[in-house]
Amino acid sequence: MSKVTVVGAGNVGATCANVLAFNEVADEVVMLDVKEGVSEGKAMDMMQTAQLLGFDTTVVGCTNDYAQTANSDVVVITSGIPRKPGMTREELIGVNAGIVKSVAQNILKYSPNAIIVVISNPMDTMTYLSLKSLGLPKNRIIGMGGALDSSRFNYFLSQALGCNANEVEGMVIGGHGDTTMIPLARLATYKGIPVSKLLSAEKLQEVVASTMVGGATLTKLLGTSAWYAPGAAGAFVVESIIHNQCKMVPCSVYLEGEYGESDLCIGVPVILGKNGIEKIVELELTAEEKELFAKSAAAVKGTNAALKEVGAL
Repeated sequence: MSKVTVVGAGNVGATCANVLAFNEVADEVVMLDVKEGVSEGKAMDMMQTAQLLGFDTTVVGCTNDYAQTANSDVVVITSGIPRKPGMTREELIGVNAGIVKSVAQNILKYSPNAIIVVISNPMDTMTYLSLKSLGLPKNRIIGMGGALDSSRFNYFLSQALGCNANEVEGMVIGGHGDTTMIPLARLATYKGIPVSKLLSAEKLQEVVASTMVGGATLTKLLGTSAWYAPGAAGAFVVESIIHNQCKMVPCSVYLEGEYGESDLCIGVPVILGKNGIEKIVELELTAEEKELFAKSAAAVKGTNAALKEVGAL
């Protein structure tokens, strides 16, 4: 029997759980939240769609009861607070680092073999913190950012091409931030045709720019962070692991010399299967792409340094 826990029943966590249930990714999905009644209510609401949507997954909600998460195969961590007005980046990292670390430690008490998927922000840094503080092998700690950024890239590519988004293949590597991500326009294709042959260089650059500020654009429109695509991206990563699909998905993972970088978690393409990260895929980057990746890695390391400043590591 397969089991997935989603920690944090806010917009992103609840959407992730809902997609997991609807797609019958696991036999059981547990939602855990600190706020009394929220995950229980959302779980009941979801279960009342089972007959309407025709799924057999059981969704359970609980308030801070980690015993209910026991023997989870995969755990998705969405916990944390959004940045509030006047809050410094270091303050946000300090608060969220404490939350993510505590959640991950509690999870491992009951599911020592779980694979952990991190969605909490700043995502590359929270993935790095999880890896360093838990001492798990690196194949079991995965940040989902690249899956979301790549999906956004494919959306903007399909809009520019006027085509079906499912027939576009593009990937985004680098940090999960609007100045650090690197949409690889050179490698993007539409049904095997390089997109660079179908769109002008100027139009392609527009697509790249839109992708990079994709999250900020939605925050501006919604007044809060997006949740449908982030939640679905988390579920997509979980599905590739639980069903051993061995899909190539860009994820934030720990590098030890790959792409010329070490001692950080950053987005690169990986094969996702039953062991989590089955393999890191090393792409041949151009000199310009290598330079962008090095800058992105430096920015992520700069954010990671704040973990030491706030005493989280």
